[in-house]
Amino acid sequence: MTTKMNGRAVYAGSFDPPTNGHVWMIEQGAQLFDELIVAVAKHPEKEYTFEIEERLGWLQEIAGRHDNVKVASIQNEFLAHYAKRVDAKFVIRGIRHEEDYQYERGMRYVNSDLNPDLTTVFLMPPRTLCELSSSFVKGMIGPSGWESVVERYVPKPVFERLRNYYHEQLGNT
Repeated sequence: MTTKMNGRAVYAGSFDPPTNGHVWMIEQGAQLFDELIVAVAKHPEKEYTFEIEERLGWLQEIAGRHDNVKVASIQNEFLAHYAKRVDAKFVIRGIRHEEDYQYERGMRYVNSDLNPDLTTVFLMPPRTLCELSSSFVKGMIGPSGWESVVERYVPKPVFERLRNYYHEQLGNT
C-alpha cells in the first residue's frame, strides 16, 4: 500500500504529443500526492506540432479517471513561480537516462533558487518507457508501417489524432 505525500505536486511538460511515458508519470503522481496538477507548458519561442488546446484535451482525457489530478497550462512563467502560485510544494520530473539527469539536476537547483520551498521528486520509468519521448514518437511517423509501431507508444486518442494529422498534412491515405 502506497502512502501519499501530503500536498500538491506539479508535473509540467510540452506534451507535444503525450506518450505512454507521460501517462506513467501521471499515474505515479496521482498515487504519490494528494493532488497533481499536470501543466502544459507553452514557451513563446518554441514551435509545437499541436495547439495547446489539443494537448490540454488529451491530458484531460488521460487524467480524467483520477479525482486528484487537474490539468492546466503555464504560459510565460517559470515552473518554480507557477508552483508557488498554485501552492504546490513538489514538482515531479522523469529521468529516463543520464542526459535527463544532468539537465533535471541543474533545473532542480534553479527551481530551488527561485522557490526555496519547492522539492523536486525524480521518477524513473520502467525500462520499456525509458527511451520514449514526444520527439521520438514524431520522428517515427512516415515510413511504411509507422502506424503499427507508433500505436504502442501513445494513448489511443493521441494515436488517432497522429494518424489523422499525418494523412491531412502529408496527403497520405
